[in-house]
Amino acid sequence: MSVLPGGLRVCVESVPQYGRGLAAVALTVAAGGDDDPAGRHGTAHLVEHLMFPRSGREGSADPAGEGYAALVAGAGGVCNAETHRDHTVFHTTVPAELLPDALAWEAGRLLGFAPTEDVIRTETDVIGEEIRGAGDAGRYWESALGALYPGSRDSFGTAAELAGITAGEVEAFFRAHYTAPRMVLSVVGDVDPARVMAVVREVFGGVGVIGVAGVARAAVVARVAGEVRTAEEPRAAEQTRAAREIRAAEAPRAATEIRTAPLPAARPGVAVGHPLPDPVAERPAYLAQAVLAQVLGRSRLPALARSARDGHRLTSATVTCGYHGQWLASAAPDLTLAVLGRAPGTEVGAAVDIWRSVLRAVADGPLPEAEHRRAVNSLLVAWHRQADSLPTRAVALGRDALLLPGSAGPDALPAELRRTTPAEVSAAARALLEGPVTVTELAPQKGTVG
Repeated sequence: MSVLPGGLRVCVESVPQYGRGLAAVALTVAAGGDDDPAGRHGTAHLVEHLMFPRSGREGSADPAGEGYAALVAGAGGVCNAETHRDHTVFHTTVPAELLPDALAWEAGRLLGFAPTEDVIRTETDVIGEEIRGAGDAGRYWESALGALYPGSRDSFGTAAELAGITAGEVEAFFRAHYTAPRMVLSVVGDVDPARVMAVVREVFGGVGVIGVAGVARAAVVARVAGEVRTAEEPRAAEQTRAAREIRAAEAPRAATEIRTAPLPAARPGVAVGHPLPDPVAERPAYLAQAVLAQVLGRSRLPALARSARDGHRLTSATVTCGYHGQWLASAAPDLTLAVLGRAPGTEVGAAVDIWRSVLRAVADGPLPEAEHRRAVNSLLVAWHRQADSLPTRAVALGRDALLLPGSAGPDALPAELRRTTPAEVSAAARALLEGPVTVTELAPQKGTVG
């Protein structure tokens, strides 16, 4: 890990065994849906889209108007991005010999960010389609999130609030949040770290340093660097503290059931949400919840839905842990979500009672060692599949550096998972039973199959 004079953190890892001849670049920015201005839900998501310009301009890295994605595709690479509640991440994979070009394009789109009103209107329309196509699971997750953490919303945005956004508002958000101290650049692959850093220092020197009329750029760099050194605490620590404050505010709701407004669904069901522990301050408890979700979603609940127990009152069951099922993908307050299909005649309360009975069976434990091992192994297999992916590894390094202070990095995760015990998983089930819970009825609409 290196830090440029302006405050940009850079992590370079040579791992040719994960993709000989390839390199991945991830830019992780501490700006997400939680940073959206009031009345402009989706601004962070829109800026993510606008980082893939559809037209060039004179003096930019792409004056011919090919667009960043076209430049990457022309090099035989691929690129994408994701906006979360507490960060946005951009990732690109290219042949290793073209890495200097990819780094220059990445710096160029940051330095040349200047979207036009026409492009903004195009991208808000695209986001509107993404929101409509997000699917039922997204609506269920957002409903539980808002109930557990009042005022919180997902990072997709709201089409109506984005409809009137201006280029000035977009640029103001970008200038405020896409600053060097709030970004981590990670490069992973068949690379020489020294050569990568030489290119990064050359092309990223002015990235994230806000231009001020009448002030020399060198002075601005010095000021920003000073802010980094004298800041009382990093962004990640601020997020951790905020998460604890939210959880503390929610403490009086312990052992309460929060009913939310019914949501339309193709078939009768119920969505049940529970808050998760802090992934930084309560990491072992958080990882125990990830294992518990595997136990419940892969064995306990599916077996119950297939069996004659409880009178076939459940028709299906899925359990996800973390941001839309991505555990350890965010440091913001998060949740476990169970979506249960209800057989005809099964009321919402009865389905929730079944869910609680399954939790209670695990809580009363001890969880059988073989079942515990299967759940841990399934998480390890998923982790190893992801760790062999260059962009996933680059993204994980950036997230750890930005969001999870004190983390030993993604390679430490398997050992942490193996240290999770059946007793901790039983304690995780008790925590869900004793903490607040959201219940959302999923009700078929006219014309849908019941």
